[in-house]
Amino acid sequence: MAQSLKIQELELVIFDMDGLMFDTERIAFTAWQKAASDHGYEIDDILFKSTIGANAERTRELYLKHFDEVFPYENIRNERLRIVEKMIKENGILIKDGLYEMLEYLRTTRLKKAVATSTSRERGIGLLKMAGIDTYFDYILCGDEVEKSKPHPEIFLKVAEKLGCLPEKSLVLEDSIAGIMAAHHAGMLSIMIPDMQEPDENVKTLFFKQMRSLHDVQLFLSLK
Repeated sequence: MAQSLKIQELELVIFDMDGLMFDTERIAFTAWQKAASDHGYEIDDILFKSTIGANAERTRELYLKHFDEVFPYENIRNERLRIVEKMIKENGILIKDGLYEMLEYLRTTRLKKAVATSTSRERGIGLLKMAGIDTYFDYILCGDEVEKSKPHPEIFLKVAEKLGCLPEKSLVLEDSIAGIMAAHHAGMLSIMIPDMQEPDENVKTLFFKQMRSLHDVQLFLSLK
């Protein structure tokens, strides 16, 4: 089982992006609420949280299932993206605690580093460049480059295959329940750093550890 893997045997660390590296989930929630309200719909935190970790196509399915087939998903999503872009342009992007220190630490190790995010490549690369960390990673795979969304393991398995690493020797860092489930289905070790979602007792059986920040992950790995 991945849960019994020794840290010393790791080959790869895979980072999620939104909610894990950047404090962007709350921005997305605010933007979804505003865009939906402008079209006469209400998106509460329960509905929004059900989409965390999902790519655009999966998010579309969840919203259409909740509302109905006439829900103007594309119009609302495009407006949401404009709102998010405006908010980030005006306020910048908030970096999660310990991100830079974690990446600098990993540079001193033999471990390969990757990003596996459910967001689109255009947006994902844009945010990574804005934070000045796009060159830290050996591989970046985005939600519009895979067929199936988290909690399906496709995105994580493709990263491991691309980098020639064994799934059972890969560590996934995630904030979302869907991401933790995907890592579990991939047979990978995972650490959950909750953002807008707290794990229930069932989810807690799927990950290796729960930590408060990437700073804690870096300290944990450096002591092994």
